[in-house]
Amino acid sequence: MIADLLDVVRRRVSGGGSDALWRREERTAIAFESGRLKSAGTTEEAGVNLRVVQGGRVGVAGTTAADAATGDLLDRALASAALGESLDLTFPPPSPLPPIATYFASAANASLDSLIDVGEELVARLRRDGCQLNVAVEREVSETEIANTAGAAGRYQATGVAVGVDITRIAGDDVLMVYDQYVGADMPSDADLEALVRSIETRLSAALTIVTPPDGSLPVVFTPAGLAAVVLPLEQALSGKTVLQGSSPLAGKVGEVMFDDRLSIIDDPLTPGRPASRPVDDECVPSRATGLVERGAVGRFVYDLETAARAKTQSTGNGRRGVFGKPHIGYTNILFRIGDGMHGAHEAQHAAPPATLGGGLIENMRDGLIVDDLIGVGQGNVISGAFSHPVGLAYRVQRGEVTGRVKDAAVAGNAYDLLKRIGGVGTDGRWLGSRWSPSLLLEGVSVARR
Repeated sequence: MIADLLDVVRRRVSGGGSDALWRREERTAIAFESGRLKSAGTTEEAGVNLRVVQGGRVGVAGTTAADAATGDLLDRALASAALGESLDLTFPPPSPLPPIATYFASAANASLDSLIDVGEELVARLRRDGCQLNVAVEREVSETEIANTAGAAGRYQATGVAVGVDITRIAGDDVLMVYDQYVGADMPSDADLEALVRSIETRLSAALTIVTPPDGSLPVVFTPAGLAAVVLPLEQALSGKTVLQGSSPLAGKVGEVMFDDRLSIIDDPLTPGRPASRPVDDECVPSRATGLVERGAVGRFVYDLETAARAKTQSTGNGRRGVFGKPHIGYTNILFRIGDGMHGAHEAQHAAPPATLGGGLIENMRDGLIVDDLIGVGQGNVISGAFSHPVGLAYRVQRGEVTGRVKDAAVAGNAYDLLKRIGGVGTDGRWLGSRWSPSLLLEGVSVARR
C-alpha cells in the first residue's frame, strides 16, 4: 500500500514531498487477578499515516480502514496541509540501514497456552497469605514499513514481551505495594523469571517491618525504578523540542560539563534484544546511537525531522509516529554508562537475582534511604529538575543495614544538582522498560517526615 500511495502523491503533489508509514500490530494480553486467570485474548490493528508538504505547509492524515482509497487519504492530508504550519521540511534520501535483530521467532510463535504458563508459574511461586497478587503477560508482534518520495524506504518486523507482577498487602491502615517487571524482545528465560521472583521476594520481605523515617539532608540510594524522578527532567531537557521552545535549562550548554564526569547517557536504538530497537525511525532516518551526556558534558539533543528543520540541524533518528497525528520526538533505549562500561547492559533483564537491597552501596551508610518508588513523578514543572515526592516504597538504612520500610516520608532535591555528585554506582544494573541503569547513591537529598 505504501508504494501505491506514494505513487499517487508523486502524480498529484509537486514542489513538496511526502512520507508514509504502515504498521500492523498484534497484541496478546493475559491477566491474572488475585492469583486467578481473569482474561486472555489477542487484538490486531493496522493502519497508515501519510504526511505531505504542499505549498510549504505540512499536512497529516491517517486511517485504519483496510479498504481505504489512497486518493481519499491524500485528499485529507492535503486538506490538513492547507491549514498546516509553514515548514521547510526535507525528506531523507536513500541510505543503508544498520543490521539489528528486532524479531524473535520464539516470542512471535509462542502459543497462548505457553504465555499463560508463564503467568501461572509466577502465581504459584509468589502467592502469599494476606496478599493480593496480580500478574500480566503481554506479547506484541509488529511489522513496519516506511518510505518517502525521496526514495528512502525501510521495513522490519519486531517482537516484544512484557511480564509484570504486583503484590498488594493491606494490614489495618497500612497499604504495601511491590511491583517489578520483565521487558524484552524475546520470551523471558528461566534466569529472567528467577530474577523477577527474587526481586519481588527480597523487597517484600524487607518491607514487612515498618520503621521511623530519617530526617534531614541524607545520602539516598535510588534504585533503577526509583531513578524516574531524576531521569525524567533530563529526558525533557535533552529534547530538541524543549530547546526550540526555550524551556530547556541545558540549551546552549553543549560541550559544558554539567554532571559528574563519570556519567554518560546514550540513546541507542541498536541495542540488541530490546523492544524499542529498530533499524530506522518512523521518518526513514537510519538508526544510530546518540550521546546525550558524554563524561558529564552535554552531548547532543534529540530531534525528529520537524524540530531539526526548525533548529536548522539534522534529525538524530528519533522520529516516532502513530497511525493518527504528526510525527514527534521519541527516545528509544536510554542507557546509563558510569565510568568505563555499561556493567552488563547487553545481558539479562536483571543483572542477577538480588540477594540484598541497595546494589552494594549501603555498607558505609550511617543513616539514609533506599528509594524504590516515588508517588507523583511527572507532575509539576518537571524540566526544572526540582522534585519533591512522597515515597511509595523506600527503606531505611542504619549502620550499613536495611532496618525496614519507611512510611509518611518525602524526598526532595534537584536532579541536575544531584547528578553533579554521584556518591556511588550499584552493582545491580538492569533494564527497566526501555531504560538501563544501576542504582545510584546521591548525596545531600532532603528527606522529611510527613
